[in-house]
Amino acid sequence: MPGLAMSTGIGCCRPRKPRWGRLASSLPARALLGLWITVGVGCPTWAADAADWFAFEPPPDRFTESALDLRRLNEAYAGEHGVIGVRGDGFVHSANQEPVRFWAVNGPPAELSGPALATCARRLAKYGVNLVRMHGAVFQKSGGWDPKRVAHAQEAVASLKAEGIYSHLSIYFPLWMTPAADHPWLKGYDGKTHPFAALMFNPEFQEHYRGWWKALLLTPDAAGHRLVDEPALFGVEIQNEDSFFFWTFNPDQIPAAQLEILEAQFGAWLIRKHGSLAAAQAAWGGTTEKRDAFAAGRAGFRPLWNLFSEKTARDRDTAQFLLETQRNFYAGMAAFLRSLGFKGLITASNWATASPEILGPLERWSYTPGDFMDRHGYFSVSHQGENSEWSLRNGHTYADRSALRFDPVAPGQARQFVHPAMDITYAGKPQMISETTWNRPNRYRSEAPIYFAAYGALQGSDALVHFALDGDRWSVKPNFFMQPWTLMAPSQMAQFPATALLFRRGLVRPGEVLAKVDLNTNDLLSLKGTPLPQDASFDELRLKDVPAGTEVKPGQRIDPLIHYAGRVEVNFTPTPGKVTLGDLKPFIDRAAKIVRSSTRELTLDYDRGLLTVNAPAAQGASGNFKAAGEIPLAELSLRSELDNGHFLVVSLDDQPIGTSKRMLLQVMSEERPTGFATEDAGKGLKKITDIGHDPWQVKSLQGTVTFKTADRLRIQPLDFNGYPKGEALLGTTLTLSPETLYYLVTRAP
Repeated sequence: MPGLAMSTGIGCCRPRKPRWGRLASSLPARALLGLWITVGVGCPTWAADAADWFAFEPPPDRFTESALDLRRLNEAYAGEHGVIGVRGDGFVHSANQEPVRFWAVNGPPAELSGPALATCARRLAKYGVNLVRMHGAVFQKSGGWDPKRVAHAQEAVASLKAEGIYSHLSIYFPLWMTPAADHPWLKGYDGKTHPFAALMFNPEFQEHYRGWWKALLLTPDAAGHRLVDEPALFGVEIQNEDSFFFWTFNPDQIPAAQLEILEAQFGAWLIRKHGSLAAAQAAWGGTTEKRDAFAAGRAGFRPLWNLFSEKTARDRDTAQFLLETQRNFYAGMAAFLRSLGFKGLITASNWATASPEILGPLERWSYTPGDFMDRHGYFSVSHQGENSEWSLRNGHTYADRSALRFDPVAPGQARQFVHPAMDITYAGKPQMISETTWNRPNRYRSEAPIYFAAYGALQGSDALVHFALDGDRWSVKPNFFMQPWTLMAPSQMAQFPATALLFRRGLVRPGEVLAKVDLNTNDLLSLKGTPLPQDASFDELRLKDVPAGTEVKPGQRIDPLIHYAGRVEVNFTPTPGKVTLGDLKPFIDRAAKIVRSSTRELTLDYDRGLLTVNAPAAQGASGNFKAAGEIPLAELSLRSELDNGHFLVVSLDDQPIGTSKRMLLQVMSEERPTGFATEDAGKGLKKITDIGHDPWQVKSLQGTVTFKTADRLRIQPLDFNGYPKGEALLGTTLTLSPETLYYLVTRAP
């Protein structure tokens, strides 16, 4: 029978979060991002008629009873069952030891307060969010703490708490500071340069930094409440995106007045290790660097490229010093926060390195003083043009890219198996990805929610924090440019209900541990690296497979597709290094280009670009339905002519779909802003001729969903806010309405 009549739709196109190039050329652009939340992906070249799309313009939500409303998953108020703690490699409510996963966002929008902030919190809870990372400075330009920003943080934590949403504080990022030439405790800067690395070695800076935390955690609000006593405060982050092991640690770009502090610390460290700087130099074979000042007790630093490429005796000493300095900084700051009485969780940082293979494990090792591990990861596209690191503008060029096919960043290159959803358990600790999204422009951005939820659940991820809730309206935010990371979009937040439920309730089971990697700490300090670099890209021609049960030899790599089959555990140990690798052959078929999860609940066909979810209480598919034809699942059969579709059925009563009495069917295609236009730019690229404007547009939905059951089903179409719309259908086969995203499916009496 014909599809059920529906109305209204969704749109696409937002800019992308700036990623660092090798020499961090985009650093100044990143400084333009706002506080508490600043900040993507989607937009194909469509020659199709506008009639193939519909506008996504939900009316204001009245927040009455709705099948979409996941507020019930949250506590009555955040902290109801005590502060969040750690048990093993997972998060728990400390009062009852019940495990908890976090489906989270970066936010809330900085401009919100009062009733608007409360409404934002209510919307987040409805869409399945139970944690917000509040990412913004609490200090003034001069470096002193800002009472207004502290008060805003207090208000935001209270508003989120009322909806059962925890808060995670991130208050320092070097791009938020540009010390003036006459700065009293950050000398040598010019008002244009950011103080990368300085916090980890400058004692005066550290003292002021501790002052920020004292002000934020110990200042009472109007009711006399302090954040240090607040069980709704999930955790704090020591610093965002900075490291001695990333390209921003460049001796040529750090002011001499600052570099001398670190060089003196290095000199003192070398004297403790070797007895004197002369002995150290002898151990290095007599090598010197241009900034060496041995008579003054200072030793200079070689560039990171030399360090991880040449691995000389000097490089090994340098790596050990930097590792100890960075790790000791995190340990000391964690101890300071505990001394204030903070009982929540503490994490060190979240950054990448200049060499995932050699320096990556040192970075993670330095984080072990924290309670959990954190990292950032974005699925980016080839996007070029003025200020393309942080904006989307007319004249920019880009290429669409599907994660489901492992498309390369640049068209025409080999497949790339690296992806931000690949998660590793380090040192037996919980793991968070505190910034992640599909960058736009990219028509495949709508892959993200199901991808993150399914593979996050498979890999045992404990918190996925989507970037970023920079506004509380369903708006593309057009101007002369657009942002790349807006979550209030059909491809992202509108897909949260079913995906948040899947992830938080564990409707996809964690996979088997398929690799245990014990990294010997002496080997790491000798710059021998890891056989499973996180964030490293390997194409099929370069990959060197390691058969199960064999020793991993230098230069070999564990197949990165392991992350799509199960879990990986990495530990740091003083005992000899060892890799225990399971048999991957039952799960990875490179000839057919198919990866199956060890639970048999997920199958990724990366040739056609199709992910199927086939778990008892969650079933669906994401990707190229047109190429797949009929998609048979345990309790469903799917069919559509969409080459970029996302259909997911989840149980609302924790029962298998075959017996569940209440289910949510959620469907999505792709999005774009109204008026978005491109032209061919050659070599697989597109040139944006019009970034478009409000409202969002969604490609018309089409296809059939058939339930394999003898029971009579009642299928009620819902509007964009999840409220009943139109007549219900009685039957087991649904022909999708072009403009309906959600259906409530119940078993008729």
